[in-house]
Amino acid sequence: MLLPVRDGQDTLPACLGSLFSQTFADHEVVAVDDGSSDATPAILAAAAESDARLRVVRTPPRGLVAALNTGLAHVRGALVARMDADDVCHRDRLALQVEGLEDDPRCAILGCGVDAGDAAGGMRDYVAWLNRLLTHEDIVRDLLVESPLVHPSVMMRAEVMRDLRGYRAFDGPEDYDLWLRAHAGGWRFGKRAEVLLEWRDRPGRLTRADRRYAAERFRDLKLDALARGPLRAPRRVVVWGAGPVGKGWARALRARGHDVAAFVEVDHRKIGQRIHGARVVDVAGAAAFRGPLHLAAVGRPGARARIRAAARALGLREGDDLIAVA
Repeated sequence: MLLPVRDGQDTLPACLGSLFSQTFADHEVVAVDDGSSDATPAILAAAAESDARLRVVRTPPRGLVAALNTGLAHVRGALVARMDADDVCHRDRLALQVEGLEDDPRCAILGCGVDAGDAAGGMRDYVAWLNRLLTHEDIVRDLLVESPLVHPSVMMRAEVMRDLRGYRAFDGPEDYDLWLRAHAGGWRFGKRAEVLLEWRDRPGRLTRADRRYAAERFRDLKLDALARGPLRAPRRVVVWGAGPVGKGWARALRARGHDVAAFVEVDHRKIGQRIHGARVVDVAGAAAFRGPLHLAAVGRPGARARIRAAARALGLREGDDLIAVA
């Protein structure tokens, strides 16, 4: 278990307790104390004294990515699970994830279902969405929508991390970047359907408070992935959805030199207009654009499903002709 922590005195005892009570006993916990100034060092020292499976690495405060890569350098097992100090995992989590990776040798990164407790509407919807993505095909299909895996819920093969050279330090989300690089490298994903992690969504969580996890940073990585893949050769783009999400994508695509050929809309008030110089057509009109890459750029899952159905009816193949983004 790879456990980075800084100033986690309030939640760390429960986190460690859930790890020490795992039904899969043959594991170690590598805790990287990233320059804590509270009681975290004392909590870790006492826990390591009582359970030899905990190894503690202390460093100056260098940030999450440095802590993760430091921990990886100390990991000795063939499988690496992730955990954050403010989360709690089910006692069968490690056993079920080890079983899942043993049963599917092709799977390199295996998540699990998560419970976000009393999280507010947007986060609750996000958790419900990602808990439905169980297979590699499900996860890859929505890889450019949102992060389909909760970072502290995954177990990974150590060889994958070596192949990817660990986490990348840059001005963006290190976990989502890792999923995209793993996919580009040909590695496969999976997810246990069981809810095995209690994911504590706190106001101070990095994903909420740090600019590296802003929506624009995620979209930059998605654009990079498209540029390495379906937009590697010059290819026009058709954006399904002329709302805020679609318009934002059109602006970002144009800023990178991609030609937005058209928008596709069901709102009759918008059909026939021009947005950012591109004509707005109805679904039937999308049939005229066979060569471009179609992007389903909408925020609502229901709208995304309707776009997928309409695109299939037009003969557009998802993954090749149509990709969902958000």
